[in-house]
Amino acid sequence: MAEKIGFVGVGRMGGNMARRLKACGYDVAAVYDVNPAAAQALAAELGCPACLELKAVTRLSDVILTVVTDDKAMKAIFNGGLLSRARGKLFINCATVTPEVHVWVETKAAKAGAQTLEACMASSITQAREGTLYLMCGGQPEAFERAQPILEKLSASNRYIGPAGKAAQVKALVNMVMNINTAGLAEGLGLGEALGLDLPTLREVFSQTGANSGVLRTDGEDMQKRDHACFFSAAHAAKDSGIALKLGKAQGLELPLATATKKQYDRMVAQGLGELDKSGIAELTFKGRQGRQP
Repeated sequence: MAEKIGFVGVGRMGGNMARRLKACGYDVAAVYDVNPAAAQALAAELGCPACLELKAVTRLSDVILTVVTDDKAMKAIFNGGLLSRARGKLFINCATVTPEVHVWVETKAAKAGAQTLEACMASSITQAREGTLYLMCGGQPEAFERAQPILEKLSASNRYIGPAGKAAQVKALVNMVMNINTAGLAEGLGLGEALGLDLPTLREVFSQTGANSGVLRTDGEDMQKRDHACFFSAAHAAKDSGIALKLGKAQGLELPLATATKKQYDRMVAQGLGELDKSGIAELTFKGRQGRQP
């Protein structure tokens, strides 16, 4: 019998992961969100309870997927009743949080007789709904093995990285490099426009040269057209760059490009643009856009 699934955090990513597992035949048994209206709407769609207490999600589920915003939120749910009567349960934690928090969660859950797995996502909302996420996983090998049937429905590929915290380190580096590439692309296209170059032509040239990157494909046209519908927010980019910088500092490394990139995303947040997609960093680099909402 397939394990019953619970979700804690049903925003853009969590909600679409729940829809995907439901479509694949899983029993989504419970959902919870700090925004009760979001949980109630999804629960009505999926035909399951919207729990008002975290302990109810654990009671109704065998496997609980958590998709929350940051370290504070992660600690809050695991201190807030999620581990009540958790013996034998598996928690798959998909948020981008610091590696030490994943280690903390694993230790705390083990004391309650539960398993945990970090399943860090390097994909977007569309991939969550389609089951084509790329997942980097960390934790005990037996937890990874138990999670495989679920991970295979959610992802096009999932890779075991190592013990708790290691997948989160890799995810931090992925997002650090992605954010740097995004900031660099915004500067290149912004300068190109200021020079009077044809931006579709410039983007095509970039795609055939060393200026090519994944973010050119996903964000280049959006930067030009000022279409910043959110798939990965600037606020999350700022947070994730900060995680990487903290890792670098602990190793005694200077990361000047990551530092400069975080400052740009921090500027977006300060200007009230934090909920734009990361492509919105172009609003800081294209001539004449500064201070004007797209």
